Amino acid sequence: MRRLILAFILLVPGITLASSGGVELQQAGNDISDRASLQAGAKLFVNYCMGCHSANYVRYQRVGQDLGLSDDDLTENLMFSSEKVGETMSIAMDKYDAERWFGVTPPDLSVIARARGTDWLYTYMLSFYLDSSRPWGVNNLVFKDVGMPHVMWDQQGWQKLVHTTDEHGHEKAELVLVNEADKDKAEQYKKDMRNLANFLEYMGEPAKLQRESLGWKVILFLVIFLGFAYALKKEYWRDVH
Repeated sequence: MRRLILAFILLVPGITLASSGGVELQQAGNDISDRASLQAGAKLFVNYCMGCHSANYVRYQRVGQDLGLSDDDLTENLMFSSEKVGETMSIAMDKYDAERWFGVTPPDLSVIARARGTDWLYTYMLSFYLDSSRPWGVNNLVFKDVGMPHVMWDQQGWQKLVHTTDEHGHEKAELVLVNEADKDKAEQYKKDMRNLANFLEYMGEPAKLQRESLGWKVILFLVIFLGFAYALKKEYWRDVH
């Protein structure tokens, strides 16, 4: 059994690296209980992602309820292609046109965080770099030959891929800003992508917010119930002992 556990421990890092093309994933460090972060992430999602990506398993009304947004807030800030708050977060782009333009139909992002993980998504959004050989002029360190343009390049600044060698002679791929003046902007971009990853995780399981809150209440109830149960047990067995 110990050998099996050891083999699993050794295998897990390999699985993580394989899912990211051998790139070490950065930690998103997101917190889905942070409502302000979720609201910021939702705004980024509808402004930058929903031009091509849908979230057909999520309804605006549910987002509003969970994120503390009124119907007016939803219609003014998040709903640009829908008329009713009860509608799903769908897009107008035809999938056949999308495949013709991008070479592949952009995936629905409702459960992408459950499929990829927030660390992967966070690292992916930070890993675009200039590549003149690609149709959109960019590539991605995590997703090689990606078919998606870097839609938020103006928020981050352009990056280039630099190959270096460490003291052991191992080659490393590193992304550096083309313009050092974009350094402050790039730091803010990291915070924005943490918020976006946070919202994507929320979309993958909206009930997680209630589930975690309910979980603590259940644990508290069980602790209190244990005290009463123990007192009752002592009362029942008092005459026996």
